Amino acid sequence: MPELRRLRAGDADAVLAFESANRAYFAASVSDRGDAFFAGFADRYRALLSEQDAGVCAFYLLVAEDGSVLGRFNLYDIRDGTAELGYRMAQHATGRGLATAAVRELCRLAPAHHGLHTLRAAVARDNAASQRVLAKSGFAPTAPAAPAHLGGRPGTWYERDVSDQR
Repeated sequence: MPELRRLRAGDADAVLAFESANRAYFAASVSDRGDAFFAGFADRYRALLSEQDAGVCAFYLLVAEDGSVLGRFNLYDIRDGTAELGYRMAQHATGRGLATAAVRELCRLAPAHHGLHTLRAAVARDNAASQRVLAKSGFAPTAPAAPAHLGGRPGTWYERDVSDQR
């Protein structure tokens, strides 16, 4: 059974393998991270851990029993009880409800572990899979999302109140 857990210093190689193996797949639905991301991965990874330690972001991995990363689930810009949710799943792990289960679990953890009451997520209009995950996880569309926020694609903001998670 896959496990959703916080990002750790020792996860760097598994995260890089996940991002590298799925780069082309991700680029079809979200902005490509670019060559600089991969060339400077070690520095960027340390920066992520520092942001997590400072409490401005929280990074989670969905990890398979063999230790491989199936997905990344991130809470960005944590402030005033609100955070933005972003996630990406490995191509071979899609279509099995894993992303929905992980987003639901993160919604459950967000209030107790991060003091959050609201999660927001921007999704491109042509990303039907992410729209389904959010809808199944209790998010509702709230406003248009500017193309600048979604790598040049028009989209929609979704939001969920997570303050009453039991």
